[in-house]
Amino acid sequence: MKKRLLEKLALMLICAVAFSYTEFSPMPVIALLSALSVSAAVSAVSGHLSAKILIFLFSMACLPMPAAFCAAPLILYDAFWERSPYLALPMLLALRSGESIRSEQLLIVLVGCAVAAIMYFRIDSMEKIIKAMSSQRDEVAVSNVRLTDRNARLLEAQDNELRLATLRERNRIAREIHDNVGHMLTRSLLQSGALIVINKDEALREPLEELKETLNTAMTSIRESVHDLHDESIDLEAVVKESIASVSDRFKVVFENDCSEPPVRIRLCFLSVIKEALSNCVKHSNGDKITIIIREHPGLYQLMIEDNGSGPSGKEKTSDGIGLQNMRDRVEALNGIISFTHSESGFRIFSSIPKKVKGETEK
Repeated sequence: MKKRLLEKLALMLICAVAFSYTEFSPMPVIALLSALSVSAAVSAVSGHLSAKILIFLFSMACLPMPAAFCAAPLILYDAFWERSPYLALPMLLALRSGESIRSEQLLIVLVGCAVAAIMYFRIDSMEKIIKAMSSQRDEVAVSNVRLTDRNARLLEAQDNELRLATLRERNRIAREIHDNVGHMLTRSLLQSGALIVINKDEALREPLEELKETLNTAMTSIRESVHDLHDESIDLEAVVKESIASVSDRFKVVFENDCSEPPVRIRLCFLSVIKEALSNCVKHSNGDKITIIIREHPGLYQLMIEDNGSGPSGKEKTSDGIGLQNMRDRVEALNGIISFTHSESGFRIFSSIPKKVKGETEK
């Protein structure tokens, strides 16, 4: 818009030169002021029908007021920007009064009209280029955002795959230790026990007892290490999805998990509750949808399981079965709370477990 204003000022100077060749009278002044007013009004309402009407009315005014023809470059420039240069054609009617338009004025006006056309096409092409570049810049920015988001998802997927691969390797190592070293130690324990039974030399009895005790201690240590290694390798989300797959033929399961991998004790507790809840749904629920939500808060983890079945009836509403009692015992063992809600719209299990058990020290 600033460039257009500068172009108009240049055209106004050309028009003013053309007007200067007119004999001194009020008419040229009125025509020049009218042209300036019309041009300003067209700029104010550019793009509307009223702008085109103003240009056409001024062009028609050249018939009774030939001096207005000197403003043709300015009005033609406005007509170009309204995409209607034909609206300035009626200004040619002023040429019928040949005695009112001098040849110098006609030459200046024609040159001014040529300049107006050149200015319009130059600025219009520049604005199109700028618009195209802006559009390309926006497309590049959007593409960069999408690419960044895609890269982030790929990195997250890669990290997840790496973590799952690590967990699978831990499981494999745990199985190898259990199947190989564990069995060898068990055999050694049996052999040492047999040697103690058949041994007749009292001098060897105490060393054999110590050997058996050492093998027993090693067996206990390896068993604990294998259990710890196996528990650490459990991926909460992966195991939950495996459990969901076992009931997907009967229920539509919605699973939401927005927490990082919780501690092993909470992982095992939640998995136990979820598996028991899914088993109860298969046995007792007449619904077709199950919702499982795991949330992480600053001080605790929450688990909510809900189905849309009508739930148990009669005495079952007021008593907890063995499965529900097991859930309660597991959650309360970690200083958590759990509630079971029966309603006509379904059955809900809601539990929360603090991140740090009372008396537990930071690792």
